[in-house]
Amino acid sequence: MNVVNHITADVGLLRGRLDEFGDQVVTAAERQAWTREITMHTLLHEGMHYGISVLADEQELLSDHFAGRAGAKGAEAQFALVRGTPLVEGALAHLVARVVRSYWGGDHSLFLGQVEYVRYGEGTPLLFHGGRYERLIDEVAVSPTLAPELLRPILAAGEERNFADGEAIVSSGEPGEELFFVLEGAARVERDGRVLRRVAAGELFGELAVLDGRERSADVIAVGPVRSLAVHRDALREALELEPRAAWEMLRILAGRFRRAE
Repeated sequence: MNVVNHITADVGLLRGRLDEFGDQVVTAAERQAWTREITMHTLLHEGMHYGISVLADEQELLSDHFAGRAGAKGAEAQFALVRGTPLVEGALAHLVARVVRSYWGGDHSLFLGQVEYVRYGEGTPLLFHGGRYERLIDEVAVSPTLAPELLRPILAAGEERNFADGEAIVSSGEPGEELFFVLEGAARVERDGRVLRRVAAGELFGELAVLDGRERSADVIAVGPVRSLAVHRDALREALELEPRAAWEMLRILAGRFRRAE
């Protein structure tokens, strides 16, 4: 397994000061490949400056442009000079630092920088994980029935899934391997064509089949676009073992469902 592909990172651009070493731009996703081709010490050494521009979540096209991905033609970055260092205009955050220590470790180099300039704005950073862009989860909007400290380990174990209007999120009779948190949008729960209930943003479904290991007992259909978080049974078990109070809260949610069904 490639561990690097499972590390979530902000998408940023690394750029050096023009009067110190030419025109070098590297995306956060490219840094590892870059070190295989070029010895970092020939570009950065103690006393030199570098700048980092953290891209916002609406700047995917610009990120693709710097990463050299297909379909990114037409995306052009504008740069502003800050302390002699080019920074991407419109980026969510900027940072300029001076290298104070450098450490060589085989095919990797570690640079310790002293920050001399920093600026950050309002917005959400662009994230890259597992070979694709991801989004931050707003914990306040997810499952108000669970306290944030109980919800956190469960959310950390999840994987984002998106569904179009009318698409089946789960189907009756299929194995119940995952439970779902609805992050955005809504869904309806159906059995034999009859609507049993609606699931709104912040609510979960599918927990019964995950807990008892049996097949799904109903269909869940997206009502409009749905953004959700799927948590596999094994990941849920590990999360609940870390925080037993969350398991008790889930039992309370199930009890409430049974009472309403009576």
